[in-house]
Amino acid sequence: MPAVETLVAFTVASVILVVIPGPSVLFVVGRSLAQGRVSGLLSVVGNELGGLPLVTAVAFGVGTIVAESIVVFTVIKLLGAAYLVYLGVQTIRHRRVGVEAQDAPGRRPPSNWVTLRQGFVVGVTNPKTIVFFVAALPQFVDVRAGHLPLQMLALGLIFLLVALVFDSIWALLAGTAREWFASSPRRLSAIRATGGGMMIGLGGTLALTGSKV
Repeated sequence: MPAVETLVAFTVASVILVVIPGPSVLFVVGRSLAQGRVSGLLSVVGNELGGLPLVTAVAFGVGTIVAESIVVFTVIKLLGAAYLVYLGVQTIRHRRVGVEAQDAPGRRPPSNWVTLRQGFVVGVTNPKTIVFFVAALPQFVDVRAGHLPLQMLALGLIFLLVALVFDSIWALLAGTAREWFASSPRRLSAIRATGGGMMIGLGGTLALTGSKV
């Protein structure tokens, strides 16, 4: 394990990085605005669970191969971006679900399991996370202590726990703001459409960014 001082330094660095709104935050806020706090929190959990395979891949060297391969990096990036756009479109299409009495029974909001799974897919297809882990984790390991993969796994888990806490705060704040809109069917429909639009915009932005971060 890295020294205590190293763990503290990495935790502080993780907090600084996580509190700045990025793709994960925008995704979570979009889900919270569209579907409420529970969906937002489930999206957070799914997103961080999606980071576990990435941490493992980086710790054992696969992440470096992905980060250095423009083709692999681009394919993962485009898949993740396309999935975000798909979720955004679905949210806008079904923005009136549960708002108006004439909503069809077959157009219910996604179940908790589906929401969790969608968050996982977004997390595991985020190439920016791989690049961050590849760039940051080796900087905080103690080579003399050995067991480098285990050290990087520990650091990656710390980052995901930090992200879980702060992304959950964003989800709760967005979900609380949504409650005011819920008092009016028209406002709720509009805020759901806004959340869907955020996901579409995020997907488009990720698709158009360069192959390296």
